[in-house]
Amino acid sequence: MATEAHGAEGGGLVFHPMDQFIVKPLFGGDAIGLFTITNVTLWMGIAIVAIVALMVLGTARRATIPTRTQSVAELAYVFVYKMVEDVAGKDAVGFFPYVMTLFMFIVFANFLGLLPMSFTTTSHFAVTVVLALLVFLTVTIVGFAKNGAKFLGLFWVKSAPLPLRPVLAIIELISYFVRPVSHSIRLAGNVMAGHAVIKVFAGFAAIATISPVSVLAITAMYGLEVLVAFIQAYVFTILTCVYLKDALHPSH
Repeated sequence: MATEAHGAEGGGLVFHPMDQFIVKPLFGGDAIGLFTITNVTLWMGIAIVAIVALMVLGTARRATIPTRTQSVAELAYVFVYKMVEDVAGKDAVGFFPYVMTLFMFIVFANFLGLLPMSFTTTSHFAVTVVLALLVFLTVTIVGFAKNGAKFLGLFWVKSAPLPLRPVLAIIELISYFVRPVSHSIRLAGNVMAGHAVIKVFAGFAAIATISPVSVLAITAMYGLEVLVAFIQAYVFTILTCVYLKDALHPSH
């Protein structure tokens, strides 16, 4: 996991924590075009294949006594379904397939990124911004399609004193358009930070005097990253449900 090299000058240990996030073409060359297959493409594809294997192939038999794979798939299904129903309401259940797809892709991308020599696609803002913008556009379109002009009630805080309502409306409007930014940065930033810290500790593991401490630190951080991989997928998904609730029930 660590990129290590002895510097030409002074013989010091050099490692670059951010090298693991470099996007590289799979079939040689340095130029990356619109249709270039990169390491990001590869690991996004692997995530999709893994999801299909779990949710489609793993539940194909639908046994009364489920296998381990079927049990995991059913737990994931029920977990996300209850999240959508509890947070966004029963009228949001129609969006369950979309929310389920988001959750499964993010959680698989996060966990696959913890494998040695892998690439964490959710550490790139190019990926998380697209996911966040899709949520933002979906919520906005659904809000206006279902409620029409009443959707603007989301920005008008009726419970506040009348003189404060215009000020609060501006704040709510700014907050609304900042959503995709915070939604995407929260996921990519947390994933990127954890992986970078692990690589820093891995670089120090080559130094004999502090190697045992470094190995312990790597183990602890890796355990934390396993937890973060799930929590960040959960946070992204539950925020999506909250935004859907705003679109379906916009009045304060």
